[in-house]
Amino acid sequence: MRILVHDYAGHAFPTSLSRALAARGHEVVHAFAGSLQTPRGDLRHHPGDAGTLEFQEIPMDPDYPRYKYSFRRRRNMEVQYGHAAAEFVREWKPDAVLSGNTPTETQEPITRATVECGGRFYYWVQDFYSLAVDKLLRKKIPVAGGLIGAWYRLLDSRQFKRSSGIVAITADFTPILASEFGVDPERISVVPNWAVIEDIPVLPKANTWSRRHELQDKFVFLYSGTIGMKHNPAMLLELAKRFKEDDSVRVVIVSEGIGAEWLRRESEAAGLTNLLIFPYQPFADLPSVLASGDVLVGILEQEAGVFSVPSKTLSYLCAARPLLLAVPKENLAARITREHGAGLTVAPREMEEFIAAAKFLRDSPTECAEFGRKARAYAEATFPIEKTAETFEKILASTPGVPA
Repeated sequence: MRILVHDYAGHAFPTSLSRALAARGHEVVHAFAGSLQTPRGDLRHHPGDAGTLEFQEIPMDPDYPRYKYSFRRRRNMEVQYGHAAAEFVREWKPDAVLSGNTPTETQEPITRATVECGGRFYYWVQDFYSLAVDKLLRKKIPVAGGLIGAWYRLLDSRQFKRSSGIVAITADFTPILASEFGVDPERISVVPNWAVIEDIPVLPKANTWSRRHELQDKFVFLYSGTIGMKHNPAMLLELAKRFKEDDSVRVVIVSEGIGAEWLRRESEAAGLTNLLIFPYQPFADLPSVLASGDVLVGILEQEAGVFSVPSKTLSYLCAARPLLLAVPKENLAARITREHGAGLTVAPREMEEFIAAAKFLRDSPTECAEFGRKARAYAEATFPIEKTAETFEKILASTPGVPA
């Protein structure tokens, strides 16, 4: 098959799928957007990769990071990108397109181009962009926001109908797809996300990255990944404040964008010297970055509920470190952490519970080691790519009838 894997964000785990599909004999292009301010995977062809694998960066307006939180300007850039991606689809003419992490209006021309070229489109549902936009705009501009939100819902509904199949990252999405968009559950395949465990070995705390930043002998609470509208960076700031008198503790943030900038301003205003903020690191450094943490932290607002599954937590599990999550209890990341004994979870905005859990982990090396061991055991049992690639191969080869 000629397969286009389109991961708008360029994250790490979809690249492992593209590599595995190419290794199984398929002609694969892995396409992604340029100029995004987000954690990236390794988006280059390696000597060991199959010769049938290519990486295709599709240009995004270089001003996109600057206007990411301006709805009108961001929308215009995303629409332009969608048309550029659609043009690539028309040129390459894939048999199957798997597209995820993609804004609704960006996805629209990609789905149309795929069907026009006689290909099969598979909507890879990582979250519900249209529902998030609907909710946000109804709060900001109640009347007009409702109309705009309805338009985004309509577009998503059309794209789901146009799809040969829908891949959801959790079974929690199935009732949402059915009730909000009228999708027949029989058309939905559930394939949980994974982390690239093959590229995230367990490393010692004292490593090149931790020594470079003088963290090798500190107790580190580490947060790595996006801090956006679905997150509450105030919890990370408060964590640093509560440990500011303990010089052996550091709160380390590896992120960029509005959340990281807010934390930098607030920490400077509070005179905090124990909160360190670094830009996104190269994917090759991720194992060393995660190993530098003694506790790996995740946060997610209650409104996200089951809509979002933070992929950072899946990488955390590979590092053999305990997790500390302030996320909705029904969220898949929280359930994995609880059910597999990989760390502690508290509800979003439960600040005192969050701090108490952090202090417990700080003072409990034996429990931390056991949490970390169980986290890695879950990752080793769940994340190897071959079984996942086989599942996707079967999905992408399916040819059910698709409405025009």
